[in-house]
Amino acid sequence: MRWGKLGLLVEPPRDLPWMVSHAALPVVDVTASGLRVYFSGRDGRGRGHIGRVDVDVRRRRVLAVSQAPVLSPGPLGAFDDHGVTSACRLDVGGSTYHYYTGWNLGVTVPFYLAIGLAIDETGNGAWRRAAAGPILGRTPVDPYLAASPCVRREGDRLRMWYVSGTGWADGSPRPEHRYHIRYAESRDGVTWERAGRVCIDFRDEGEHAIARPCVLRDGDLYRMWYCHRGSAYRLGYAESRDGLTWERLDERAGLDVSPDGWDAEMIAYPFVFDADGERYMLYNGNGYGRTGIGLAVLESD
Repeated sequence: MRWGKLGLLVEPPRDLPWMVSHAALPVVDVTASGLRVYFSGRDGRGRGHIGRVDVDVRRRRVLAVSQAPVLSPGPLGAFDDHGVTSACRLDVGGSTYHYYTGWNLGVTVPFYLAIGLAIDETGNGAWRRAAAGPILGRTPVDPYLAASPCVRREGDRLRMWYVSGTGWADGSPRPEHRYHIRYAESRDGVTWERAGRVCIDFRDEGEHAIARPCVLRDGDLYRMWYCHRGSAYRLGYAESRDGLTWERLDERAGLDVSPDGWDAEMIAYPFVFDADGERYMLYNGNGYGRTGIGLAVLESD
């Protein structure tokens, strides 16, 4: 597999109150007129908000940026009171379900994460939270955190691959999180069954974060892209015949850091999609989205 880099597509405007830095965790809606990309920006307090940008992918240029976010942090004390970050979207029963990660600040650890759901029932871009609390939070199955879901519909069930925390390690200057990728199922997209099924696990002790799964199905083959790291994120790739048992093939990921520039330090948070007969990837580079969102096209498989 080889991806050809097409360059930086979305730079953080930095002049909007909800986005003074970062354009991270892109999610694509392919429309008749082009692409609508949902992503997360950070305000002056470092809190994540979800906004959108319309893109002409052929000309690789931004057409319009939302002046206001479509989803902002929740009320004080809620699971998402310190930020919301984009994860995935899915059409369910005439509505669009937008799954996201909610952020809380911690005391003994830096943060807590849980999965939330916002619903657009009319198609006009007005999102409402499905509930005041998360749809996947900390439980005996996922005792530390749940985040970054990728959801697909298959027949009468919905399938989710998501990030689950396995613990925190003492570190300097602060504790170090550990998380990998697990699996859940649902009938309605709101209530989820999870049994702790691990899909992508750590390769060695030096790896402590496996993040942002993106799953596509080509015939009988499931493909997953994600990012993994010890010191800095790199692109990962895995294949499966059933969506449950996966083989890590990171050497086939086909996209690495550049010699210099906006993505010279890391490749993070991939989102792979098909449009106009091509397969594309949106991804973040340096600083977990601080430098913006890049675009790559699949050249060979």
